[in-house]
Parts: sequence; C-alpha cells; structure tokens
Amino acid sequence: MKKIALLFICFFIIFLANAQDRVITTGVPFLLVSADARAAGMADVGVSSSADAFSQQWNPAKYAFAIDKQGFSVSYTPYLTDLVNDISLGQLTYYNKLNERSAFAASLRYFGLGNIELRETGNPDEVPRIVSPNEFAFDGSYSLKLSERFSMAVAGRYIHSSLKVASDNGDATPASSFAVDIAGFYQSEEIAFNEFNGRWRGGFNIQNLGPKISYDNDEFSTNFLPANLKIGTGFDFIFDEYNKVALNLEFNKLLVPTPQNPDLNGDGTVTTEERAQNFEDYRSIGWVSGVFKSFGDAPDGFGEELKEFTYAAGAEYLYQDSFAMRMGYFHESPQKGARQFFSLGAGFKYNIVKVDVSYLFSASKVKNPLENTLRFSLTFNFGDKYDEY
Repeated sequence: MKKIALLFICFFIIFLANAQDRVITTGVPFLLVSADARAAGMADVGVSSSADAFSQQWNPAKYAFAIDKQGFSVSYTPYLTDLVNDISLGQLTYYNKLNERSAFAASLRYFGLGNIELRETGNPDEVPRIVSPNEFAFDGSYSLKLSERFSMAVAGRYIHSSLKVASDNGDATPASSFAVDIAGFYQSEEIAFNEFNGRWRGGFNIQNLGPKISYDNDEFSTNFLPANLKIGTGFDFIFDEYNKVALNLEFNKLLVPTPQNPDLNGDGTVTTEERAQNFEDYRSIGWVSGVFKSFGDAPDGFGEELKEFTYAAGAEYLYQDSFAMRMGYFHESPQKGARQFFSLGAGFKYNIVKVDVSYLFSASKVKNPLENTLRFSLTFNFGDKYDEY
C-alpha cells in the first residue's frame, strides 16, 4: 500500500464548500472548535465573558477572577452528525486559584475521527484494515492579576496529530508541535446607574503561536498552526440580586498569511508552473513572519483584509446565578469561509454541579459541521469562594 497521509483538514473544509482561492486554511483546526456549551450557546463568544471552568480555551487570564477556588469540567461535541456518528470532540479542564491574585489551569482536548476502513484499490472484497485517526492537545496556563481589575496569562500547548496511516514499511509517525498563548482580561467594579448596576469587561487572547506542523518532515508538507487573535468586550446589566443580563461582542482574526493570486504573470491565465510556484512561495513563509504578514498581505488590499475578521455577538440571561438562557450570532465573510450561524443555549446549576447545552442553526448556504448538533458541558465547582468585587 502506498504511503497515505490522511490530512483530515478536508472535514473542516466543509466550512468552505464555496471556497475562494484565498480562504485561509491551517493544520489542526480542531483547536478552534468551541468545546463548551456555554460559549457555543453565545455563538462561540468567550474572550471577555465572565470567568468559568472553560476559560482555558477562550482566555485563561479570566481564571484570576474566578469566584470558586477550584473547578473541573468535561464536555462532548458530536461532529459531522449528518454524515457519520463516530466523530467527536471532547475536553477535560481543571483550574485552581492559588490565592486571590493567581491561578493555574490544565486541559486536554481530544478529537477522534472514528473508525475508517482502508482497502487496496481495485479489490473491494478485501478484508478492510481499520484505522482510528485522532488529534489531541494538552494545555497548561498561569494567570496573575497585575492590578485589582486587570490580569494576564500565559499558556503552553503540546499538539499531537496522528492522522497518517502506516505504509508498507510501517511509517506512521504522528505530527506534533507546540504553541503558546498570551492573554489579558479586564473586569470593572460594579457601577451604579439609575435603573440598574453594571460591570464592564474586556479581553484579548493571542493563541497558538508556534512552529508549523508537518507529517513528512519536509517544508512542502508543513501547515501553519491556527494562530488567532481574539479581542472582545462585554457588559453586565445587574437589575437586582436575582436577574442579570450579559452582552458580549467579539472579533477574531487568523494570524496566518493569505494565499496569494496564482496568476504570477498577471496575464489572466494560471499555468501549472505558476500554481506550483505560488504554492512553494506560500509554504516557504516562516510562522513568525507569517503572523506579521497576516495583517497586510491580502491581494485585494485593506477591503479584503477586513473580510478576514469574523465577529460574534452573544447574550446570556442569569436568574440567581442558577439558571441561564443564551443566544448568539456568528458572521464570517462569504469570501473567507461563509460561516454564519445562530445559536441557542441553556444552563442549570445545582449545588456544585452545572449543566450546559447548546444548539446551532446555520444561516449560510455552506453546510456547517455542527449544524443541528446538541453540545453538552458538565462543570463541578468546589472549594472556598472568593469575593467577586
């Protein structure tokens, strides 16, 4: 059997069914999939929402503002449910506040692509060989309040991608890389207005900064990690001790170079040689220079650069901090992937246990892998309580 590299980015390219030549794709895109139902219920908003156990994915600096001393969470997200029933994303997270100013956290994300049958070409009666490709990422973070109202965090991440199927010589070396995040979070004091109290929040997270990932240890099979900039703001309307509404707005941009126009000669015709040269030029870009290039390399200028930003808005209603209802909207330019969807979510807390669910409705002609999928999260908070104010 010839050597096969199952780069299952194709599963995610369902996002891009009407893709243009300059849609940005990366390796290990499972790192960008929302793993928790709370954020998913607000259309993947999480960089500036209030702290919870799942802050590791969105903004680990929020842990410094957590109210509970410790938290443990588990989530399950079915994937591509309209096609298969054995692809899913799972996540475990644990955090611990060391004191009023600092916290650490660790998490494990596992993306399983189910069982795949492999047969030799031209021999359909052959007993298939079963493989189970998978990817995972292990994270650790430390957050610290630099002032009473502002915190920062750093996170490290080990990424392992076992998508390559063994050839006749048994070569099935998995790909691996590492990355770091740098995050910040601001939360104001509770402010008294005429009819209600309120609180401002803001956050940013520069994620997945690290070397490219490669399956064959050569420069032409490398893929950029999904380096990403998240920035957002939020406001809490605190009407009384029972009722609160939180509104959140978030912007995201991949810090990955934009594929260039393959018509290198500008004659309106793209030859095989031009396409190969364009591909080679793109692959030769280093990951550090790629981060800086990503802010000004769109071939059609500033207008196209703006289309590479996605935005999402989410709202959360809380009653007695025990029952929650959520909704949100996410938008991506049709020229850059066309992900557009609405989401709904709900949550219930009893004693130390919190259960969250969410549901996604696509608003785009492009099929979304998470469309019509229920996502579940379970959180346990325990230990002493810290003062929120």
